[in-house]
Amino acid sequence: MELAKITSKGQITIPIQIRRKLNLKDGDKVVFIEQGGKIVIENSTRMALMEAQEAFKGEAERLGLNIEQDVVDMVKQIRREIQEEKNADNA
Repeated sequence: MELAKITSKGQITIPIQIRRKLNLKDGDKVVFIEQGGKIVIENSTRMALMEAQEAFKGEAERLGLNIEQDVVDMVKQIRREIQEEKNADNA
């Protein structure tokens, strides 16, 4: 258990052990989440990444992306299509 003191401006210093566990660096932002009557502090960047991962869960399988090369091939195809559209617009 860690302890932090609140200043008159409502500021706290997050103890070093907590910063390490949350992988917080100078300038990072944190988010406060209410869960089951408790307030949880989380690294906002890590939380955003986890939410994105959850949102994309199952998409690779749905798109038939089974190996890394499938992703590379898909990116190349999209780039070709974008270039073709640009060429058509310039014609």
